[in-house]
Amino acid sequence: MAFSKVKRRNKIRRRIRKDLTGTSERPRLSVFRSNKEIYAQIIDDVEGKTLVAASSRDKGISAEGTKSDVATAVGKLIAEKATQNGINTITFDRGGYLYHGRVKSLAEGAREGGLKF
Repeated sequence: MAFSKVKRRNKIRRRIRKDLTGTSERPRLSVFRSNKEIYAQIIDDVEGKTLVAASSRDKGISAEGTKSDVATAVGKLIAEKATQNGINTITFDRGGYLYHGRVKSLAEGAREGGLKF
């Protein structure tokens, strides 16, 4: 029997997270995508703390436009918050999603905002 979408994504997510960790010098940008919203967190895995978070539900984000436009705005917002906290370089954790569509838009928005992957 084939995997469901959720089980397949979790399998890929575990495989990615096995090798990917965030440190205080280079934290991890984690992405979660639901059908309506998109969420991003910058995490220090050594201390187990979320340093910065942004989502499409934040007040600074306009829900106008396509979902990819909103994801780009979330990427720019998290990059802005990260640079205010002194974070310039990160590792990107796509969370088991394909690097395509909204996940790619968020990453490109974060790069435009000044984060280095």
